[in-house]
Amino acid sequence: TGEMKISAVLPTLSPSMDIQISSNFERLAFELHGRDGNKVVELMDALSDNGSFAVEADRLEAARALFAGRSYDDEETKAAIRAVHRQCGELVDPHSAIAIAAGRDILEDSPTPRVSLATAHPAKFPEAVEAATSVRPVLPPRLAGLLARRESYETLACDLAAVQDFVASSLSGRGL
Repeated sequence: TGEMKISAVLPTLSPSMDIQISSNFERLAFELHGRDGNKVVELMDALSDNGSFAVEADRLEAARALFAGRSYDDEETKAAIRAVHRQCGELVDPHSAIAIAAGRDILEDSPTPRVSLATAHPAKFPEAVEAATSVRPVLPPRLAGLLARRESYETLACDLAAVQDFVASSLSGRGL
């Protein structure tokens, strides 16, 4: 539509898609506006202040020239997961299934080969994958005990120098 507008988030099988403002969107806006960071700040401020902003027609057409897209509801996503499993014997996560389905739909009659890169392991979405295929994906062996492992983290000050110092000292301790 050419309008970026804040609305209700509807949870789906693809939680990475269930967001209002992705960082990728800001990067796209940056490129579409000639790498003008001030324009992106203006757009994002308008979104914050007014809940929406409109993209100029020429910018919208430039984006449309770069991308083709599709959207799928949860049932269509499960059908795509199921189709990949039946056709290839592979389990795929909901995000990857959507990418595969979109590639098939957009290039349905094209002889152009398609390559789809998985975006996540299917075990990250075990309920969705199992609902689609009746197969519960398992974590790869190197991650099998992941949820039972002790969590380790450091709390740092909200300060660039503190983060830089922490990264540098962590790397030097590893001989890097």
